[in-house]
Amino acid sequence: MNFEHLPLDALRAELLREPEPLPAPLPSVCSDCAPLPYAPPGFARMTLVDYRLAVARQILLRAAYEDALGKSVLTSPSAAREYFALHVATLPYEVFLVAYLDTQHRVIVVEEAFRGTLTATSVYPREIVRQALAYNAAAIVACHQHPSGSAAISRADEVLTTALKSALALVDVRVIDHLVFAAGKFVSFAEAGLL
Repeated sequence: MNFEHLPLDALRAELLREPEPLPAPLPSVCSDCAPLPYAPPGFARMTLVDYRLAVARQILLRAAYEDALGKSVLTSPSAAREYFALHVATLPYEVFLVAYLDTQHRVIVVEEAFRGTLTATSVYPREIVRQALAYNAAAIVACHQHPSGSAAISRADEVLTTALKSALALVDVRVIDHLVFAAGKFVSFAEAGLL
């Protein structure tokens, strides 16, 4: 189930909703496992706890996003790390997020620009330039995670960041930082001197 488009009130109600019993127990996922007693709509093997955690995560994301709007929260690598950690920490696939900032580095909007697979995602600088112009952004902070577990900056990450920086410079938009997240750690291009 995708919670991203549910209103906040609906998310809160979903978090507190009592589960409806299934007509019959779900089959076991393995011979040694007991049948799961409950599965919310759309989640055949998800436990009630997992489901409620997913709803709670979406509520926290929404709160962090609303708190960030119009504030200069992404002016340092540590502030950006705190903000993006909530977004990418538990995702099983690679995602590329972009925070579009105004001239005072206040957040205009944060978007999931691209979503990939377990090991890679395709990022198109042209689309990020287009969105930066649409939002009248003066700067961006990018973030993506490596679900594989290595937070090391890859050669592909360096090439992409250079391409992004060059493309955005043509329209007078700065790349303040690009963060790579994996296994609970962030690596900052700005702190590594790669911007």
